[in-house]
Amino acid sequence: MPVAEANSHIVCDARGIAWVDDTNVKVVEIACDHLAYGWSADAMHEQFPHLSLAQIHAALAFFYDHQDDFEREMLLREQEVAAWKSELGESPLQRRLRQLKMSK
Repeated sequence: MPVAEANSHIVCDARGIAWVDDTNVKVVEIACDHLAYGWSADAMHEQFPHLSLAQIHAALAFFYDHQDDFEREMLLREQEVAAWKSELGESPLQRRLRQLKMSK
């Protein structure tokens, strides 16, 4: 991830992960909420009042400036989760629920 500009409300850590300054919120978390729910900055501010509108707008701007990088990272994470699920198989709870459903 590219380094964020000073006073942009976005900081990148040593691993290149972009964070909203003075929070424990990643830019990707804001971007995912925006994409998944279609929330505007104002709607996001209602959901997360601890973030200022400036921080939310900065996070969205940073996301759109680096959208290809973020989308590549999100796809890799999706693939990792799918691989873990495949490796681990069905959980005992999933197995019991499936059995209950089949017995009805």
